[in-house]
Amino acid sequence: MNTTLGLKLPTDPRWVNLAEIDLGEILTDHAYCEQKAATACISLIQAYPDYPELVEELAPVVTEEWGHFRMVLVELKKRALHLGRQRKDEYVNELLKFQKKGGTRAEALLERLLSCALIEARSCERFRLLSLHCADEELRGWYHKFMVAEAGHYRLFLDLAERYFGKENTWARWQEYLRYEAQIVQELPARGDRMH
Repeated sequence: MNTTLGLKLPTDPRWVNLAEIDLGEILTDHAYCEQKAATACISLIQAYPDYPELVEELAPVVTEEWGHFRMVLVELKKRALHLGRQRKDEYVNELLKFQKKGGTRAEALLERLLSCALIEARSCERFRLLSLHCADEELRGWYHKFMVAEAGHYRLFLDLAERYFGKENTWARWQEYLRYEAQIVQELPARGDRMH
């Protein structure tokens, strides 16, 4: 899966053991990640309404991500757990620092699309680990569905970037993002209460 996603540094599989210590915590973080993914798509549509393919292709993703948020809420309720407070996402905050600032509106779009693609790729990789190694068999199947969805979203953001900026330009900047992201993952402490 890492080869397909292009991630330079795999997540330590022991992260799953940390995540299982308190399901309420990881499910809470998961819920807010889905909510923020929907918001990111809405924000892109609002900022770039003159990019019709982007609007058309991201609109259903908004619905899907919000549906995922609701799925996590159902899972929390089923397990007699409650949605906790949203926490600061250090991973995403560090990733956003890498976006080039002060360029054109179009250049800012490339940065945003690649950031979104990378967040989806790392989420997909983590959902894969949970789908393979989670002790709860029911959750393994549940997480598999999220893994498949995130893989599609990751590809969609990259495809949009390539459509608007060409494969060569997109690929060159994508490689820079992948190297930077590996540093983030290496430097941030492994936490079982965070999806990233």
